[in-house]
Parts: sequence; structure tokens; C-alpha cells
Amino acid sequence: MTKTTHFGFNSVSETDKSHKVAGVFNSVAEHYNLMNDLMSVGMHRLWKRFAIEASGVKAGDRVLDIAGGTADISTLFSDHIGENGEIWLTDINNSMLSIGRDRILDSGLKVSVAQCDAEKLPFPNNYFNRVSVAFGLRNMTHKDVALKEMFRVLCPGGRLIVLEFSKIWEPLQPIYDKYSFDMLPTIGRFIADDEDSYRYLAESIRVHPGQEELKEMMKMAGFERVEYFNLTAGVVALHRGNKF
Repeated sequence: MTKTTHFGFNSVSETDKSHKVAGVFNSVAEHYNLMNDLMSVGMHRLWKRFAIEASGVKAGDRVLDIAGGTADISTLFSDHIGENGEIWLTDINNSMLSIGRDRILDSGLKVSVAQCDAEKLPFPNNYFNRVSVAFGLRNMTHKDVALKEMFRVLCPGGRLIVLEFSKIWEPLQPIYDKYSFDMLPTIGRFIADDEDSYRYLAESIRVHPGQEELKEMMKMAGFERVEYFNLTAGVVALHRGNKF
């Protein structure tokens, strides 16, 4: 029997989801950074800086940036790891990763780049001190498998940070829905000539696990002392879990 999963509000086969998600990010890659600024009114930059601080990264750490795309997180991490640290920027999508790779080369940063699937990470056990995934977990087909892989590659004493859209404070839900399903696709149409991809991105947020559900998923994957911080009234949540 063919297994199905969510693609936004639609139910599709797991194979089809992989192809469809790839199509979305192939389409949005060129305008991704500009659209992030427009969609969040620049707030994504503050969310990401908070995530770096919450990670507790320090000089000499080995860091894995999963679904790192255009390298925002890797760039921020690079300011903290010093000469002896190590960063790997990874993404499953070549269009997104190419933009991040070019940005790294242009900036002269010491960051390694690898195209890979978060559900099958090509790294040894107990290797990284910090693992991050920012705005990428909700697009993964088997989130539980990806979280277990993140746990596997973390060394004891390591920490995972998950920055992702989440469940907004309920009184704001009607306004947020209006923005997500009316304004966001319209912005996508005018800026990126792609209304459908941004409609999917809005829908993918609604079917992604909420704060408490994701916390439990992380605990099931092996993480301990899991906690989360709501940002901008819960539009985004930063989850943090540890491996002991």
C-alpha cells in the first residue's frame, strides 16, 4: 500500500511529496531571501539571531546546519566558532544550496557544503556539538526519522535547535489566517511570479506540529530537557533539546 503524507492541505504519496517540495524550492530559491524579508518584515533576522544565542555555541564547536539553504544560519554560526571550529551547511535542494554555497564563497567563510537528506545524514555518530534546522523541519516527510538522525550525529553534551513556524496565540489566529492565505500568495505572485508555492508554504505551517507536539517528538527521538520559546506571539517557536 502506498503511504501518504501531507503536502500542505493535500494528501499525497510520500514519493510525490518529495518531488513537489523540491519543485517548490527550485521555484522560490532565486527570491527566497527577499521574500523572507518581506513576509516577516525583517523579523526572521531577529529569530535567527535568537536561535544562535540559545544554541550556546562556542569557539571550537562542530556545527551542522540542516536545511540551511541560503546560509543565513551558517553565516551567523561562523561568528562564534573561531579558527578551530567547523561548520557544515547542508540542504536536500540543490537550487537553495547553490545560493548558500555562492554566498559562502563570496564572503570567504570557512564552511563546508554538502547536499544531503536530513533523514539519511552522511556523518558519523557523536560528531557535532550543535545541530540546527531553521524553517526546514516542516517540509520533511518523516520528521521523526530526521530528528533521530540529528540525535545520532550529536555528541554527548550536544544540543539541537529547531527554529520553525508554529501555533500563533489564538486571539491573533483570524488576522494571521487572512495574511497567510490572502496576502502571502499575492506577494508571491508579484515578487516571485509564483502564487502556488507560497500558498503551499502557508498551508505547510498549519499542518506542522505545534509547540507541545514537537516537544514530545523531540523527546521520543532521545532528546532531554526539551524546551521551547515562543517568538512573536507564537508565529515562530525555538525548540531546544540536549543529548546527554
